[in-house]
Amino acid sequence: MTPAQLSRTVLHTVRRAVEADELCVAVPERVKVQTPPRPGCGDYATNVALQLARGRGPGAAVGIAEVLRRRLVGTPGIAAVDIAGPGFLNITLDAHSHEQMVESVLEQGDQYGLGDGLAGVCLRFAPADEVRAALVLHVVKGLVEGCGGSVVVEAGGESISVRAAGVGAPELLARLGSDAARWGLLRAAAHDVPDLDPGRLLAQREGNPLFRVRYAHALAQRTTVDGGDSAHDGVLLGLLSDFPRVVEAAARHRAPDRLARHLVATADAFLADSRRKRLAEATRIVLANGLRLLGISAPKRL
Repeated sequence: MTPAQLSRTVLHTVRRAVEADELCVAVPERVKVQTPPRPGCGDYATNVALQLARGRGPGAAVGIAEVLRRRLVGTPGIAAVDIAGPGFLNITLDAHSHEQMVESVLEQGDQYGLGDGLAGVCLRFAPADEVRAALVLHVVKGLVEGCGGSVVVEAGGESISVRAAGVGAPELLARLGSDAARWGLLRAAAHDVPDLDPGRLLAQREGNPLFRVRYAHALAQRTTVDGGDSAHDGVLLGLLSDFPRVVEAAARHRAPDRLARHLVATADAFLADSRRKRLAEATRIVLANGLRLLGISAPKRL
């Protein structure tokens, strides 16, 4: 079950509860699910009960969450649902759902992460001359098109607003090379000054996020022996499953940095302790696809 599928499942559950007069709320257009910020809180979390309880007083969200929890527990693919804090729902998928997700990644291969979430959307951007703005524009164009939308670059279009790199493309390429230069320009959020220090971007050690992403990709390529489930597999599975949503969000918000950060989190979860061959291959596909969308090479060996 992907995040998009789970989102639709939760939304359907809200609708059924309203139709059964168990809840008296307005059914939202969509429900957001996301990977919890720390392990031990299920595979996904949603604040839908808190949204539905707005203006209803203390404790209302917990009551709504309990109605949804009872219904969600009986849904195929969901192993457990817990209520946390003031009304968050933490959802744990069953093993079959995890295996289906991995199988989906393996089947789609280099198409995994792409989709049609922006089908029919046409964005118009103004041409960009500054090196960072031009690169972000180029990558966002690829992300939007990868999600089924289209991009037109013309005078009068939306300007890409980022902090300037402060250095020209020739000097950047001479100093860092293409891959490290792209990573340095894309990983920082638009309002942040990009880190273009060669000592950090070119370092072949764990302190360099780009190195960790590419090293995890190379290591996943060489994982050939199945092992038992790791305590970290749940986190990694959630990140792999969330990849298509992150790609679309990066496109919608003109924010390649979201994709870069997701690749770092995925690499770190894999490097923490994942030994399963099929999970390693799924990780390799996600890291390779994400790096390709950023225009960065994914070497088989480092």
